[in-house]
Amino acid sequence: MASSTIQLDIQGMTCASCAARIEKKLNKVDGVTASVNYATNRAHVLAPAGTDADSLIEVVERTGYGAAVPAP
Repeated sequence: MASSTIQLDIQGMTCASCAARIEKKLNKVDGVTASVNYATNRAHVLAPAGTDADSLIEVVERTGYGAAVPAP
């Protein structure tokens, strides 16, 4: 199955536990493997092809944090 890599800038994290919480929520999405780095405020997400960044951002926002696709 094809997959795509999506980078997200995460806002509102105050500690490593925040990053772990976001990572856990993203990893609950079917087919998604996420790694959230507190030091860089970034999420690196491997998602099934066709997964859009907006749906991942929505998961992060429901967790209580902000997320956006980094500017190129």
